[in-house]
Amino acid sequence: MTHGAVLLLALVFSAPAGATGDLATLLAQESRAAEDRARDTGRKPADVVAFLGIEPGMTVVDLIAAGGYYTEVLSYAVGPEGKVYAQNNAFVLQMRDGINDRTMTARLRGKRLPNVERLDREMTELGLTEGSIDAAVTALNFHDIYNGRGPEAAAAFLATVHKLLRPGGVLGIIDHSGRAGGDQEALHRMEEKDARRLAIVAGFKVEPSGLLRNPADDRTLYVFDPTIRGKTDRFVLKLRKPE
Repeated sequence: MTHGAVLLLALVFSAPAGATGDLATLLAQESRAAEDRARDTGRKPADVVAFLGIEPGMTVVDLIAAGGYYTEVLSYAVGPEGKVYAQNNAFVLQMRDGINDRTMTARLRGKRLPNVERLDREMTELGLTEGSIDAAVTALNFHDIYNGRGPEAAAAFLATVHKLLRPGGVLGIIDHSGRAGGDQEALHRMEEKDARRLAIVAGFKVEPSGLLRNPADDRTLYVFDPTIRGKTDRFVLKLRKPE
């Protein structure tokens, strides 16, 4: 481990990480991956974490964590007394010649983020106790469940998370906004109203945020189009399980 990485860990696990400013400072450290820091402008992770109310000491799950961008953000946010589970299923780990598996492995190598535990399991086999999770996050994934497997699968996903959360716990959904009448599956987008509707049916109270809105995105382009990639108009929903 480099001296810079050791210094970052010392900062992360000694400084209070509850406030947006504290977390933003930690995320700006040069020892953090340059690729991750480049994504921060469009993702505003410290602001999103603050909106979701994720604080030191919490137990959280990064659902469909992919390579672990948000896993690392959450690791800093919950601090040494907290716990982060990074969940990926077999499909996500194997896609694109296993890039997500390799990236996550590198991110966690040498117990670099000691409060993180990988959960390489299907959503139906997480092995977590119901009511034990303070918060969960899934970033830029919900549209794939809804478009690729249908509303019933998206509803089942929400129902599973609802059971995992403690009363008052929160699920944060971040996704690419779609426009009415668009080919959401082809564009990798989703209409916010559909996510809200399913969340209400699942028993959540819904609070939206405009943190990641981009009016320059007219929602007609494929999200990986180079003219809009990383700058799509996105909705952020805080779904709270009632007390």
